[in-house]
Amino acid sequence: MFSNIPQTLVILGLLTLIIEVLILGCSTFVLLFFGIAMLITSGLIYMGMLEANWITTILTLAIITLVLAIVLWKPLKKLQNKPSKTDIKSDFAVITFELEKDLVPSERYTFNYSGIQWLLKSNTVIEKGVTVKVVKKEVGVLWVEPIDKLIK
Repeated sequence: MFSNIPQTLVILGLLTLIIEVLILGCSTFVLLFFGIAMLITSGLIYMGMLEANWITTILTLAIITLVLAIVLWKPLKKLQNKPSKTDIKSDFAVITFELEKDLVPSERYTFNYSGIQWLLKSNTVIEKGVTVKVVKKEVGVLWVEPIDKLIK
């Protein structure tokens, strides 16, 4: 296994990338950079640009890993920290009900649905007795609008 350096690097590089992507979910970039560096070093040996000995191989691995880390760290970190903001669509948002009291944006209005006390919110004042529909949901909060407003 260790007598044929390029094949060993390909195998170890692919295993490192598989571990990084499938098991760790790209949470540690060091393994990603190291796996890519192994594949690049193996390619350089195959093309005859590097001598196939362990000292050259280890030195090249260290340099390529360092260069990849310097070049790719910030872009990958920015991609990793990008929050995904998607509204979840479900049947839960289709509930309609009649307000038991006036809903004013500046006041707290709780509504019991499915055994849970929800805070109702709206961008406008909605009078008592108006039928409303849930248009958005957040943790513990249901955003509602009058049904006639949604039809227009």
